[in-house]
Amino acid sequence: MDFLSMVVNTILNLGAPVFVPVIMLIAGLIVRMKFRDAASAAITLGVAFVGMSMLIGFMVTAIGAAAQAMMARTGITLSIIDGGWTTMANVSWAWPYAFLMFPLQVLINIAMLVGKKTATFNADFWNVWGKIFTAFIVLAMATPIIGTLAALILAFVIASLQTVLELNSGDINQHRIEQLTQIPGVTCTHRMLFFAAIYYPFDRLLRKIPALNKPMDAAVLRERLGVLAENHVIGFLLGVMFGVIAGYPLSTILLLGVQAATALMLFPMISKLFMQALSPISEAISDYMNRRFAGRKLFVGLDWPFMGGSNEIWFTVIIAIPFTLIWAVILPGNKILPFAGIINIALVVPAYILTKGNTLRMIILAIIGVPFFLLVGTQFAPIITELGLATKAIHIPPEQLISNSSIDAPVFTYAFSFLIEFMQGYFIPLLLAIYWSVGYYFYAKELRAEAKQCLAESAQDAPARQA
Repeated sequence: MDFLSMVVNTILNLGAPVFVPVIMLIAGLIVRMKFRDAASAAITLGVAFVGMSMLIGFMVTAIGAAAQAMMARTGITLSIIDGGWTTMANVSWAWPYAFLMFPLQVLINIAMLVGKKTATFNADFWNVWGKIFTAFIVLAMATPIIGTLAALILAFVIASLQTVLELNSGDINQHRIEQLTQIPGVTCTHRMLFFAAIYYPFDRLLRKIPALNKPMDAAVLRERLGVLAENHVIGFLLGVMFGVIAGYPLSTILLLGVQAATALMLFPMISKLFMQALSPISEAISDYMNRRFAGRKLFVGLDWPFMGGSNEIWFTVIIAIPFTLIWAVILPGNKILPFAGIINIALVVPAYILTKGNTLRMIILAIIGVPFFLLVGTQFAPIITELGLATKAIHIPPEQLISNSSIDAPVFTYAFSFLIEFMQGYFIPLLLAIYWSVGYYFYAKELRAEAKQCLAESAQDAPARQA
């Protein structure tokens, strides 16, 4: 078992820029792509992952420092350190049972594909740590209540549920994702999309407001605002605004403006690499499945970065930063200082898909969503700190709490990890689990109806195109 654990952890520790391209290379060869084409696409995919990571790191360094300066000017201190997603990942991989989650995810995916319960092949194996983290938290919460063995079984049951739901989420979101990205046969299986279930009731209300129920993506903004809606101009103006609020000298303000402009201008360029890499592989997989499974389509599930070319995502991410800081200061019960998670992708990507890129609704939903992330990050801090100290996976100063202000799918993760506490009379996680489940049901229902309607319309138009 130790050898198997070592092999699995060694493979997964390669990281997404290496591991995911290797998986896609193997998938390409299985569906009879030429080696040179599959290898070229896989290397391009790796380049795209590295490029996206570099840009996000660049933004976190530049904007994050400004955010800290803004908070310092308020004179308010928040006691919990924001360690970012890497904190949770490191703690998760240090769990003795972590290596079992990888084969479990693969077996569940294969069983659902064979049983025709999903059309998604989840190639996002690297983010298996998200299931490990959930199981880890469940075990920590349930052991004092039901004992170690029962808690361990429950931990893997909840992690398995998350695995199934990620595949289902990939299925229901695929049609809309393909419309937004123009990349065929690809979907997103990251758990961050679960947060759309929390946004859904709010978005239904926003749609009833005439001004918010019209197309308002980046193209429309450019048409209405001209050069002021160009990526580099928006980035520069927002960077300058943050520099002013942070109290920077003029030279640093202008530098921050240029840095933000650079990031927003390069994100769409990096995203084109994802399209260049994924299109030939996804088309080859679709053709292979059509030949062998009587027209059945198979979608490739990936992490979110292939959607990173959306101007709407980055515009909303940056606009959300000052509101995140405001919420951190005024939100009762919050004790976490947003820093490592200040570029909160998990806050915005679900809103992007839900609203079909309507920038105004995305901004409003992001403002509504921030408190969920901060409160869950605060709630998880004692557990993450305790587990970090126990596993020695991360260095934590004495008497210091550490957490993450951008936990993916915060409501789902909190509700289902703490669900066992209803046995002790604490019903908030149960109520949140019910709220999430109802929201997810109606969101999925809408997406399926939309995909079915588009398929019917496409079938009606087919004879006219052939004529």
